[in-house]
Amino acid sequence: METILGLDLPTWWFLLLGALITGYGILDGFDLGAGALHLFFRKEESRRIVLNAIGPVWDGNVVWLVISAGVLFSAFPMVYGTLLSAFYLPFMLLLFGIIFRAISIEFRSKEPMRWWRRLWDFNYFASSTSIALILGLILGNMVQGIPLDSNHRFIGTLRGFLNPYAILIAITTLSLFMLHGAMYLAMKTENRLYAKLTILINWTSKLFILCFIASAVATLIYVPHMAAIFRDRPYWFVVPMAALLIVLNIRYSIEKRRYLLGFISSAVTTSLMLVLVALGLYPNLVFSNIDPNNHISIYDAASTTKSLSIMLGFAFVGVPLAAAYTIFSFYTFRGKVKLDDGSSYL
Repeated sequence: METILGLDLPTWWFLLLGALITGYGILDGFDLGAGALHLFFRKEESRRIVLNAIGPVWDGNVVWLVISAGVLFSAFPMVYGTLLSAFYLPFMLLLFGIIFRAISIEFRSKEPMRWWRRLWDFNYFASSTSIALILGLILGNMVQGIPLDSNHRFIGTLRGFLNPYAILIAITTLSLFMLHGAMYLAMKTENRLYAKLTILINWTSKLFILCFIASAVATLIYVPHMAAIFRDRPYWFVVPMAALLIVLNIRYSIEKRRYLLGFISSAVTTSLMLVLVALGLYPNLVFSNIDPNNHISIYDAASTTKSLSIMLGFAFVGVPLAAAYTIFSFYTFRGKVKLDDGSSYL
């Protein structure tokens, strides 16, 4: 099999897919977290400031999810088909959540009536929260494994999707996004809204740390295959240790009110948690919790070598361009948010 820098093509695509999902988790994570906190802001002015803080960047952040789906479809079509069959309803609810979040953000400022704005405020909160929870549920089931037969067909039920471990991972995901979003908003706001956010940051950080510990313990007890890599290759133990230190650094940053450092730390935490998932899965993409022989590996699911080679060339050009656009957007709209006639969401 063709290799590049010592790695075969399926492994390169596995790494690229992981990087794209991580980018989406970091970027859209704070958008979703801000939406999940939206109803905590009582004043109309506060809600307008919060929407204007994420307004210039939220739609660009969602692009990373679209790119991730495209990579999964083109590089690992078998996994794409299996996951859509297994998680058909959750993916449909995820799609509806994304649509309603976009509508809520854009429609809220179109009419001045109080009931109109409250309606879209609630929709924005509900859609953002549901997206975060569904993403966590999907991740939890991917980590734990799903029932696949010998033909890699899903034979489970929706009830199995809503299992205790996946629900715990969903709550952990939501709490991380809420913390991530609160720290982003703290960097973009001032005065009373900033003071409100310091309280929310303290509360969400404690919730996340509690969920982080519970998820780690539950994974070690109920999902032992995720720890196999650390028994076989102990040097990878540096990753969970780094994750623990970064989580502790989040609390240090909060106590010192250094929210930029805290925001970076929560982004790194998101990355390291997904790295742990990747380490536990590799070389598989989907675990079967019925029979290990039914796992779907990157080699089983990969497209042809020629297809992977051609697409990798496009990816090495397209992904850096998307990253450059993201950096440009954040640089252009840096600084504190102030409402004026030029604000997008009045």
